[in-house]
Amino acid sequence: MAESNKTEKATPKKRKDERKKGNAFQSKDLVSVVMILVSFVMISKFIVYMSVLLKDFYLQQLVRMENLYELTIAEVMVILKDAALAFCFSALPILLTLALIAFVVTGAQTKFLFSADLLKFKYSRISFLQGIKKMISLRAVVQLIKSLIKVFVILYIIYTSIQELLVVIPDTINNDMAESILFMKDEIMAMVYKICVIFAGVAIFDFSYQKYEYEKKLRMSKQEIKDEYKMTEGDPFIKGKIKEKQRKLSMNRMIQQVQHADVIVRNPTHYAVALKYDLDKDPAPIVLAKGQDLMAKRIIAEAEKHHVLITENKPLARSLYESVELNQYIPVELYQLVAEVMAWVFKTRKKEQGLS
Repeated sequence: MAESNKTEKATPKKRKDERKKGNAFQSKDLVSVVMILVSFVMISKFIVYMSVLLKDFYLQQLVRMENLYELTIAEVMVILKDAALAFCFSALPILLTLALIAFVVTGAQTKFLFSADLLKFKYSRISFLQGIKKMISLRAVVQLIKSLIKVFVILYIIYTSIQELLVVIPDTINNDMAESILFMKDEIMAMVYKICVIFAGVAIFDFSYQKYEYEKKLRMSKQEIKDEYKMTEGDPFIKGKIKEKQRKLSMNRMIQQVQHADVIVRNPTHYAVALKYDLDKDPAPIVLAKGQDLMAKRIIAEAEKHHVLITENKPLARSLYESVELNQYIPVELYQLVAEVMAWVFKTRKKEQGLS
């Protein structure tokens, strides 16, 4: 039932977490096919070079045996050393190339993933029950079918190739050894190419199947996606509460600024904007607070409480509200209208000071 609920594609976070655990998509059959093809191609290219090395090694040992009257441990060590050198010079380039090919092809699929989690001991890896489950799983059945197909294909190709060779092998007895070796090389390579062509089809199937299995394994339920979102982004309800609290704190700070304003421009209760202009510091009037409807009423009430001048100018109040952000200077296009308001403010203050 839990598997049936996992209908959603994995999120980027889920994919990232799985990679940290060492779970990445790869097709081993694809690696095998590429390595088989590359190995036989390299053998076909290096076979002359390898045969010369082995021939020299063989002749060198024959010369040594002619003058050898007793086989001592020292002589055995020398022979083993020569054999190891012959092997290294003939086979090592191919082995190193195959190791590099395996690394590149595997890395291209896994994006060169390395995870320390794979090195940790896990009881499930040696659990008998877990082993039984893997043996009777769909994945195990598919692997068994693929293995049987591979064995059948290899046996069939080898059988048909040998049948064809049995007809022509008697004719090669009178040929030169080098010609016979090249002939056998060509026949073996033809057989390998046939096997690789079949295996390429198997590798394509395996690649598609492994991709499907990997994506299926990563699928998530809708509840898992919701839980992940809550863990990474936070509970939407809590986030809403936090934003509401932040908004209230911001509004309260804005209302506290009203007492420092020089004038409130209103329309008459729909919009209210608090302006301040310090001739010595500010290049232009600055908006300390602004609000609409209920907030406008709060600004007006706060202004009346602190005896801040209030003037009614409908177009200016709306323009200031819509075009100027908090703690920003007014734009150039409103200079003239605001200058008239500020002139009224200074004139009114002057009168109040004269009366006092």
